[in-house]
Amino acid sequence: MEGLEAPHRSATMSAQLVNSLRAHIESGRWPVGTRIPPEHVLVEQLKVSRNTVREALRALVHLGLLEARVGDGTYVRAASELESVLVRRASAAREEEIFELRAILEEYAAGLAAARRSESKVGVLRRLLAAVEEANRAGEMAALAAADGEFHREVVNAGGNGLLAEVYAYLGTALTATLRAVPWDPEAAAEHARLHVRLVDAIEAGDEVAARHVASSVVRVTRRSAARTPAGAGE
Repeated sequence: MEGLEAPHRSATMSAQLVNSLRAHIESGRWPVGTRIPPEHVLVEQLKVSRNTVREALRALVHLGLLEARVGDGTYVRAASELESVLVRRASAAREEEIFELRAILEEYAAGLAAARRSESKVGVLRRLLAAVEEANRAGEMAALAAADGEFHREVVNAGGNGLLAEVYAYLGTALTATLRAVPWDPEAAAEHARLHVRLVDAIEAGDEVAARHVASSVVRVTRRSAARTPAGAGE
C-alpha cells in the first residue's frame, strides 16, 4: 500500500553477538582448533549478560562453527558455515568418493590454471613443487602430505575461481587425509614427482588439455597406492 512503511526491527543482542563472533572466526583471529575465551571472560570483555553470551555460543554451535567440549571449553570447529557442512559431509564419505571428487575438482582446476596462467602464479607453483620434492626425498609421509596438499591448493587457486578454491580448501582435510594414510613408497613417490613437474610445465605452457590429463593422472596414482595399503597401515 502506498505510503505504508514497514516497521523497523532492531536485532537482539544475542543476534548481534552471533554476527560479531562469526566475523571474528571468519577473519582467522580465532583459528580452527582454537579454544575461545570462557563465558565469564566474554561477558566481561563485551559488557553483555551471561545469557546473551550463552545464546550466541549455542547458535554458533548449532551452525557448526563452534564445538562445546564438556569440561574442556568451547573450540572453533570451522571457519564458516560452508566449511562446516562440507567437512562434516566429507568425513562421512567413502574413500572412493573422496578420490572421485578430488579428480573432478583438480582436473578442472588444472585446466583453469593453464588458461589463466601468469608468471607469478607459475613461480609460486615452482617453489611449492621444490618443497614437495624435498619432503619426498626425506621419505616422511606426514610432511609429504602437507606439502602435497599445499601444492594442489595453489594449483586450484591459480585457476582464479574463488568459489572453487574455497570449496577445495574446505575439503582439504578429507582430500589430503587419504594421502597421509598411505605409507611412503619410493616408486609411487618418484612417479608423483614426475607428474607434478609435468603438471607445472603444462600450466606454464598454457596447455589446458595436458594440464587436466596430468592432474587426473596424479589422483589415479594416489588412488592406486591407497588401494595397495593394508587396512590400518597408516594409523
